[in-house]
Parts: sequence; C-alpha cells; structure tokens
Amino acid sequence: MPQDPTERRVTVTGPPRRTRRASGYYRPRTEIDEQTTLGHTYVRSLMRSQLRAGLAALAVLGLLVAPLPLLFAAMPGARRLEWAVLGFGLYVPLVLLARWYVRRAERNERDFVRLVEDR
Repeated sequence: MPQDPTERRVTVTGPPRRTRRASGYYRPRTEIDEQTTLGHTYVRSLMRSQLRAGLAALAVLGLLVAPLPLLFAAMPGARRLEWAVLGFGLYVPLVLLARWYVRRAERNERDFVRLVEDR
C-alpha cells in the first residue's frame, strides 16, 4: 500500500555546504577583528589620517588666533576693534574650520570602510 507523500518526513543532517573563495582572497575586516599585523596596519592608517586632519586644523587655528595678542598690543587705543574681532570676527573662520575638519574626518572614515568592506 503506497504511503501518502504528506506523511513522510525527511530530516537532513550535516554541515551546510558553502562555497569557499579562492585561497588567495583575504578579508580585511577579519584581519582587523583578529588583530593581525595587517589589521593593525589598516587601523594605524586610519588613525594617522585622522591625526593629520586634526593637526592641520590645529595649525590653522594657531595661525588664526596666535597673532591676535600681538596685533592688539600694536594698536593700544582700539578697544572696540578688539571686541569686534573677538566677538564677531573669529566665529566665521572657526565655524568654517570646524566644518572642514568634520568633513575631512568623515571622508577618512568612509574611505576606511570602503577599504575593509567585504565585496
């Protein structure tokens, strides 16, 4: 007497079959997770690029703010000019500098993610 096909159950056991990539392929994200020398190099390159951006922003800030005391000392009677420069004149360059730094840092991180993405 033939069995009804709905009553029969089949259990599949064993490891799932997955295709492996070529042996020469490496995964940068795995290298970073496992803290290998190559992964350390990837992270160090990101840190260096972020450090360069920070030092560049700091240098521009120093060049912008450092000469102000000398400028104010050279013009002793210009108190209103000093307050105008300190109160209003520095905001636009500082905001532009901050905006540049954030965009640069985000671009560095985006480039790093593109470098280590599994594609």
